[in-house]
Amino acid sequence: MIAFIEGKLIECQLNMAIIQIGGIGYETLIPLTTSEKLPALGHNVKLHTHAVYKEDSQTLYGFIDRESRDFFQMIVSKVSGIGPKIAINLLGSLSLPMLKTSIASGDVAMLSKAQGLGKKTAERIVVELKDKVLPKSVTAESAPSLNPSENGVNDEIPVEFVTYQDAVSALLTLGYKATDADQAIRKASDALGKGVSTEELIRKALGR
Repeated sequence: MIAFIEGKLIECQLNMAIIQIGGIGYETLIPLTTSEKLPALGHNVKLHTHAVYKEDSQTLYGFIDRESRDFFQMIVSKVSGIGPKIAINLLGSLSLPMLKTSIASGDVAMLSKAQGLGKKTAERIVVELKDKVLPKSVTAESAPSLNPSENGVNDEIPVEFVTYQDAVSALLTLGYKATDADQAIRKASDALGKGVSTEELIRKALGR
């Protein structure tokens, strides 16, 4: 099993990267959320990978961080009817925080925004993974929604995930499409780092 590859980035597209290691170029399929974070061509990059071997093909999937790779593997292995192609589209359509929050809260409508993912498949993802994306001490039954507790903080979902979703929801009310809103907040979050407020994310996403 190939756990990761590290080498020089010599070609990059929205859903594919070629990494040169020695005299070999490895073609790796990647989600948009990974291609956004790749360095300039000619620089070194490390991708956490998942390999799929078939009788007539070999495909390598790559992710900028291990958490995304592990989430991809979980979807493919735990949810019936979900193959690598749909899983990579899902991770490319929505950021990992948004995916986990949507699954934990049962937000089928948000998950259905991903390319190639219908309502029934989104429902299966929620049923199969809801318990697995929550903190270990929390069950799906104890976290039916993302409504905050009396002190204003949701006790089930990580605070940064709730903040992220609130910022995305704010852009949706401004007329953004779901994937565009998530991408804008994703870039704002990457630029600002952890521990920022919903308002800061929104201002950054709007260029204010």
